[in-house]
Amino acid sequence: MPINFQEVYSRIQEIGKGARERKKTLEERRQKARELLAAYANKLEALRSKVDAAKGADANIRCAVPVAESLASSHPARGEAVDAVLIAADGSQIIPDRHAAIQFGLINVGAIILKSNSGESPQVFTDSQLLFDHELYTETGSVSQDDIEFSRDIAERKKLLELAKEQQGTLIALTDGPVEIWGAKSANEGDYQKTLEQHKSILSQLQSKDVTVAGYVDKPGADLVIRLLELTMLDMDQMKAVRKQHPLRGVTDRWLFSGLLKSGERSAVFAIQSSSRVRYTGSLSLHFFYLNVGDKKHPAIARVEIPEWVAKDGVKLELLHSALIQQCKIMGARPYPYILHRAHEIAVVSFEEKKQIEQMIQQMQLNNQEELDEVSAKQSAKNLAGRTRS
Repeated sequence: MPINFQEVYSRIQEIGKGARERKKTLEERRQKARELLAAYANKLEALRSKVDAAKGADANIRCAVPVAESLASSHPARGEAVDAVLIAADGSQIIPDRHAAIQFGLINVGAIILKSNSGESPQVFTDSQLLFDHELYTETGSVSQDDIEFSRDIAERKKLLELAKEQQGTLIALTDGPVEIWGAKSANEGDYQKTLEQHKSILSQLQSKDVTVAGYVDKPGADLVIRLLELTMLDMDQMKAVRKQHPLRGVTDRWLFSGLLKSGERSAVFAIQSSSRVRYTGSLSLHFFYLNVGDKKHPAIARVEIPEWVAKDGVKLELLHSALIQQCKIMGARPYPYILHRAHEIAVVSFEEKKQIEQMIQQMQLNNQEELDEVSAKQSAKNLAGRTRS
């Protein structure tokens, strides 16, 4: 038996004994969060001062920063249908496996153009980049999963720009996840900076094209507004160790805004204080708002990230808000932007497709009388029927 279920069961029973106390603590913290939200809803300057004080202790602290709207404000979507060209891109990848007989990687980007209210069928696109031989190495060794995912993220953005340049009219460009791209932990600093500048150039070109750019984060885990409220609870001594101070731990932004936003409403727009603030500046600085894409009985809170040029443009903000609500309604009981769902479907690489690529590479090597490698002994053992150990 691979799992000692008796140990797991005993631990679960032990955890269960603390359920009543955890529930009590969480409710107390939630009540405190409600009180702080009400108390500081319109004290935007005081909140910004708190963020500045926290930055003095920890420049990398990550939290929301109020911009112009009340923290507790809510804004409904406009009723009329959105007339715009929506573009979305998503990616998937094959990570090189040293235990496999054939070493290769793949970055697959799926994209879709949907012209709302046009009656036209969506246009779909797929870009498949095969990585082989020297492309599987960096200055420090073999490419990692982080390296591949970083390359996938920038490939998605390149595809958005390519398609946006070919379109006319009101354009909305969407990706799944944050607007920001995260560098691989193993990445060479020079390579990361080069790719970062490339990403910022793409964003600037999309801005020049007057595109409304957004990243959609489903079921967000970051508690940016709660972190902001926590700062109001800290004195000067506590602020010196701000990273360790979490008086509202367990309370989430999703919970907070599910009780504040009605179906279809968005929250105030916030700026993001984080380590990336020094990298994304000016019109590229990162902002966000929360959006309730659920219904009356089942709120569903998403975080929508946008660059400053969208955040400060009321028309673009309203257009994006309405477009996302309409897209999510298409998916019914599981609200998620239809266009992003389709982009994912286009991008995903199946197991059968991976095996087909392996066979194609192997046949090429045979045709060219290249030396063939073999599956590792470890992988061979795992492939035996009934073996699941790693």
